[in-house]
Amino acid sequence: MRRLVVHTARFLEELYTTYNRPEFIHPDPLEFLEGYPDIADREIVGIIASSLAYGRVAQILKSISCILEKMGPSPRQFLEDVSRETLKALFPGFKHRFTTGEELVDFLMAIRDVIQTHGSLYQCFMMRYDPDDPDVVTCLESFVHRIKACLSTKENSLLPCPEKGSACKRFHLFLRWMVRNDAVDPGGWDGISASKLIVPLDVHMHRICMKLGLTSRAQADLKTALEVTGRFRAIVPEDPVRYDFALTRTGIRNDINLAEIMKYTYMDRRTMNSMGGACNG
Repeated sequence: MRRLVVHTARFLEELYTTYNRPEFIHPDPLEFLEGYPDIADREIVGIIASSLAYGRVAQILKSISCILEKMGPSPRQFLEDVSRETLKALFPGFKHRFTTGEELVDFLMAIRDVIQTHGSLYQCFMMRYDPDDPDVVTCLESFVHRIKACLSTKENSLLPCPEKGSACKRFHLFLRWMVRNDAVDPGGWDGISASKLIVPLDVHMHRICMKLGLTSRAQADLKTALEVTGRFRAIVPEDPVRYDFALTRTGIRNDINLAEIMKYTYMDRRTMNSMGGACNG
């Protein structure tokens, strides 16, 4: 078992060293955070960019650009000054797949209300954060509920439902950006340990993890995200989402072949199951 983990870890580190670099960020919604050194602005840009991170990447970048251009150099100042009526006038025809302009306006107003109440998105998140918790799942549920409480409607396509077992890929992506600090992730939410993060699991990442033998579960849900995170945690306990950016380049860049990753699939189902508790610890 140790040999299998070592082989996988060696491959992941090589991938990280090669692709976890700024020149490989584009095209990725993460690129929008670079121009905001003030954390008060960056967290707003981050939650907008990550919440729209579904669908075709070209459309994602276009939708985010449309919003941020109207918010000006300081999204925080923009939200402090804007009214619902002004937002409606700014985004009358906005559409991002099944996200409507009305949902976007309600989402931005909810963010503004949370910030007015708690001081920042970070302070709102930290209200439930407990360093003794094994991960950020419970904390994220509380955070999403606080935002939802500020909505004018019960449902919004920009907000996940953690209590329903969703992998909440977009919000875990947001947390990766805001908590980690390396060559690609800018960080800023320094009070949260990277060891608590969950892998942002979507269909593409789920497929990669199955090829690597990190899960055999068929659904890309929260249970699978936790299982996969446990496997990565066995390799890097202090930073289980360390390899997320590099692995997801395989779905964005043409110079990374998923078939090459499959060569490093050392764990068949029987071996993976035998790893069980040790990898999930």
